[in-house]
Amino acid sequence: MSRRLAREVALRTLFQLDTGHIAESDAFAFALETTPLSESLIPFAQDLVQTALSHQAESDALISAKSVDWELSRLPRVDRSILRLAIGEMLAETATPTGVIINEAVELAHRYSTEESGRFINGLLGSVARDK
Repeated sequence: MSRRLAREVALRTLFQLDTGHIAESDAFAFALETTPLSESLIPFAQDLVQTALSHQAESDALISAKSVDWELSRLPRVDRSILRLAIGEMLAETATPTGVIINEAVELAHRYSTEESGRFINGLLGSVARDK
């Protein structure tokens, strides 16, 4: 199992939390049902969710500042969740290289959103990384 699958679980959790009235633990459990992880990757996925949530206000401010002519509320929820996941990880200064974080976010966008979203996410995260 790869860390990419753990990021998918984290993304699905964050998306559910952004979409509706669901407890974090229930959202995470549901995400694990649809994308099973090995026991060794579950803590990584949980950490990604916690990191994104703890940095959400700062991430949202960066997204708003970098999104020319786009309000945060107008972004597709999946794109917003991908950006929060990636920016949270970047702000936490994890051992994961910034380029890997950006690449993983773009891959998630290609899988769960649109080709245009992948380019948008790549550009926005690149700008965040340069200013970091």
